[in-house]
Amino acid sequence: MALMKLFNSDIAVDLGTANTLIMYNDQIVVNEPSIIAVNSFTGDLVAIGRKALEMHEKTPESIKTIRPLRDGVISNFNAAEQMIRGMIKMIYDGKKSLFKSISRMVVCIPYGSTEVEKRAVRDSAEHAGAKELYMIHEPVAAALGIGIDIEKADGSMIIDIGGGTTEIAIIALSGVVCNQSLKVAGDTLNKDIMDYMRRNHNLLIGERTAEKIKIEVGAALSDLKNPPADMKVIGRDLMTGLPKERSVTYSEIANCIDKSISMIEEAVIKTLENCPPELASDIYSNGIHLTGGGAGLKGLDERLEARTKLKVRVSENNLQSVIQGTGISLKKLKQMKHLLIK
Repeated sequence: MALMKLFNSDIAVDLGTANTLIMYNDQIVVNEPSIIAVNSFTGDLVAIGRKALEMHEKTPESIKTIRPLRDGVISNFNAAEQMIRGMIKMIYDGKKSLFKSISRMVVCIPYGSTEVEKRAVRDSAEHAGAKELYMIHEPVAAALGIGIDIEKADGSMIIDIGGGTTEIAIIALSGVVCNQSLKVAGDTLNKDIMDYMRRNHNLLIGERTAEKIKIEVGAALSDLKNPPADMKVIGRDLMTGLPKERSVTYSEIANCIDKSISMIEEAVIKTLENCPPELASDIYSNGIHLTGGGAGLKGLDERLEARTKLKVRVSENNLQSVIQGTGISLKKLKQMKHLLIK
């Protein structure tokens, strides 16, 4: 039995806009930022994941960094293929691996993916070495990862806020009954913060700094019970062109991302309005499950509770719920084939 496990070459992949996670043998073996660095002249791969992120917005003319995914879907086919291939290689680098190619791969995709977008994922995965590919919708994978029994008639509501998309879905009997998929998520909030710092502080900052601000002092409410301390931010002064330090508060950031958070709120309300009455009573009892990287935004659960008058539960391991669910679907492939897309 142990020998069979060694020869198993099946992997589950959460191909995210911000981070890519790979599960192999029930373990998360790769958890890297979805970015690569290539030679500008030859196109050769220079770095991948964290090493490439360290180079992002700091590169000389000879190197450029590429984020292959935008808004939850592949925007650069060749870069996506290089990234997937490189991350698969990370599984067996430095080890005496018994496999060099992938038998079966399950990749999660946004629920609102078009046929063209699905084709891009399929082609990238197959070119990276997958012999047999299946896809699973992100909200379904998130529900599985949280531990919800999606086969029951009981309705469950999932809000999965990733880097590129926010997926809102009501799931029952192994299917999505109603949903909203919007391209307002972590990257949008980063852009809001960058714009705010430029307009209000005359300070030019990059994506990495905006991400750091969002994590440390980002909030969905301008009045928190346990507010974080002010944060020092260093950027380039737009007036003088010199480096400058500014201090930002959580309430400032809450105000600057308010419009984007309101769009997510409206999508949640719209999904509830489209929900069949019998499922509405289930959701009233079970509450709303909030997951994905955006679930860590301070005060977001309280804000959604105030708006919907429903209990909002933040999943314990919000960053890994989608990959956990994708891994479950791979492990129970025969029983769950009805959930997967070929």
